[in-house]
Amino acid sequence: MDDQFTRAETAAQSVLRRTPLRPEIGLVLGSGLGGFADSLSEAARMSYAEIPAFPRSTAIGHAGQMVIGKAGDVPVAVMQGRVHLYEGYSAQEVAFPMRVFGRMGIRAVVLTNAAGGINLNYQQGALVLIRDHINLQGSNPLTGPNDDRFGVRFPDMTQAYARPYRKLAREEAGKLGMTLHEGVYAALLGPSYETPAEIAYLRTIGADLVGMSTAFEVIAARHMGIKVLAISCVTNMAAGIVDQPLSHQEVMETGERVKTSFEALLRAVLPRMQNDAGS
Repeated sequence: MDDQFTRAETAAQSVLRRTPLRPEIGLVLGSGLGGFADSLSEAARMSYAEIPAFPRSTAIGHAGQMVIGKAGDVPVAVMQGRVHLYEGYSAQEVAFPMRVFGRMGIRAVVLTNAAGGINLNYQQGALVLIRDHINLQGSNPLTGPNDDRFGVRFPDMTQAYARPYRKLAREEAGKLGMTLHEGVYAALLGPSYETPAEIAYLRTIGADLVGMSTAFEVIAARHMGIKVLAISCVTNMAAGIVDQPLSHQEVMETGERVKTSFEALLRAVLPRMQNDAGS
């Protein structure tokens, strides 16, 4: 039976055959943030094209590669880049890598993204813990028949973003002398950036950040009981906040600028997440 569960299982086994490591935590690195994967030890790298049924990244700044390796002593599976609805993929295809993580035995994920800042307390380059999201992408990866092997028909989203993970991330950021904000992420379809009127609307409904990813991954992860920590890098202030046009070049440049502090935070957080995932 050629269903999503079977495809996810096949893809997971294909990845695990390439390495003796058994990752406990999965990471998704967004636009301009993929450098962390280059620093892993004992690394096995494979392009998404080599993984059966895996969707391929087309966005600039997304390498389209899975790396299994160790961050310090923590075995991790790292996606350098993701796919988005705006590339023409379905909600199920966007969420498929989370399905593969689940079949690989991963029980916790760190999702990162580049986002536009709506909250006026943020500045370009700020790192923000996502505490909740508003899905405005017009779809959901769980539509269609439910596969009980993944999870229940109506999964709870009250704690979509694990509160204990946010707490430990704040503690580690404090030790590193970093400011770490918290906020609500609005997921839109894209690929055009939002208009100033849309940003005003998003602020009114309670959004602090805006982007074109992450929400579907979180929904699929929680459907499978995988715990989520999500971090946005504010690569630009959203439309209408500063009187200048938005560009993807700015996104990439800001990602490069915050790379060192961002990677330091990940390295500090992962061992504590590993302890939690193993307990």
